[in-house]
Amino acid sequence: MQASRLANGAEKQTDWNAINWRKANRTVRNLRQRIFRATQEGNQKKVRSLQKLMLKSYSNRLVSVRRVVQINAGKKTPGVDKLVIKTPAARGKMVDMLAHYSLWKAKPARRVYIPKAKNKRRPLGIPVVTDRCLQAMVKNALEPTWEAQFEGSSYGFRPGRSCHDAIGKIYLLACPNKSKKWVLDADIRGAFDNISHDYLLKAIGPVPGRELIKQWLKAGYVEQEVFHATECGTPQGGVITPPAIVQT
Repeated sequence: MQASRLANGAEKQTDWNAINWRKANRTVRNLRQRIFRATQEGNQKKVRSLQKLMLKSYSNRLVSVRRVVQINAGKKTPGVDKLVIKTPAARGKMVDMLAHYSLWKAKPARRVYIPKAKNKRRPLGIPVVTDRCLQAMVKNALEPTWEAQFEGSSYGFRPGRSCHDAIGKIYLLACPNKSKKWVLDADIRGAFDNISHDYLLKAIGPVPGRELIKQWLKAGYVEQEVFHATECGTPQGGVITPPAIVQT
């Protein structure tokens, strides 16, 4: 049931229980594939047009809200506004509200910690649920372009790829009959905490949704009711940042 404007200017409300999920998923999947192919063809004008179409897509809103509030492991984890979407009616209202994302102002993330090895803790930034839904929408619009450009041998945080795929690749390269005789294991300390916002925005370029991404980077975080600005780094815990499972 599509949230479309009527002749008198009123807007239909989304009936969550009446949604054709097969159709919505197919629409988003087809759009992602078209963006991927246009990128491979080098048709930047078409890429930008399709990305804008994805950001305006009703099906993208549906799929994004469903992923955030029903599928993701952190669906019960609130942000600073303490809002959690639990009912079909609330999900439908969220879909309709996201139609006006161009007027959106990102809220700061909620700082929480999860345990790491050696008794250390990893800081996470949990965005409010509305920002997470918007992030899912932007991700569907921009991710296919990056996927068309990434190296085939990279596996980190990519759709359809896992640690098992990387292990399988390493196994093939490390067979006794191969010429490669060494392995490099490296880690960048505090990479996500210190990465430059200017560098990220320059790397992203003038893509649709750029201003929203800038807002999420600059939104700051709240810890023990105290606001902290973020001049660098990107918080782990959102849809467009490295995944983390949080249940509180």
